[in-house]
Amino acid sequence: MNRADLALAAVLAVAALAGCTVADRTPPTPSEIAPVPPRPPAPPPSFTGPVLTPEGGCTGAVPGAAAEIEPGIGECELVRLKGRAPTDVLIGEGRAGREVQVLYTEPGAKELYFFVNNRLDRVVKS
Repeated sequence: MNRADLALAAVLAVAALAGCTVADRTPPTPSEIAPVPPRPPAPPPSFTGPVLTPEGGCTGAVPGAAAEIEPGIGECELVRLKGRAPTDVLIGEGRAGREVQVLYTEPGAKELYFFVNNRLDRVVKS
């Protein structure tokens, strides 16, 4: 390449890049961000009565209404009917609300009681 070709290439490069250095452009306006409304407070629990603690104790006096273990009884009523503390208690929150699993180990078997909002939902025996 000779000097004339190099000079021409340099002039073309400067001309092409000249558009990138214009300073009279205004900066773009930032888009408006809509404020996020605060979350409403959580609704109160949809169950009543004493409930089990993770240690297997009850949070209040146990009603003596249930005569047998059947769907719909409360967590503490199960403990009263069984006559002893559970082997293990798992407490969590699900879509339905408070979910509790109560395990009793019996000789030769295990019984797992599932509660939803302080009401016995189902029993699994193995």
